[in-house]
Amino acid sequence: MGPNHQIVISPHALMIILALALWESVWRLIAFWKAARHNQMAWFIVMAILNTAGILEIIYLAFFQKVDREHVAKSLKQTQSVN
Repeated sequence: MGPNHQIVISPHALMIILALALWESVWRLIAFWKAARHNQMAWFIVMAILNTAGILEIIYLAFFQKVDREHVAKSLKQTQSVN
């Protein structure tokens, strides 16, 4: 490409790219927060290196994050005391 060439992206394509970037960013931040909070360094590193459009992050959040059992038990007790 010479100095006079421009790359043109259609507005439709730009909107798709921005939506995908936002989608990935939200899932990535949530998964990073959970992995760091639960001291799961391997997951944190893998998610930081691989760019999977949020898919790996969703898999981590759905199946592999550690559950804070004390928090769950406390929430259940509060819910049962209300009923």
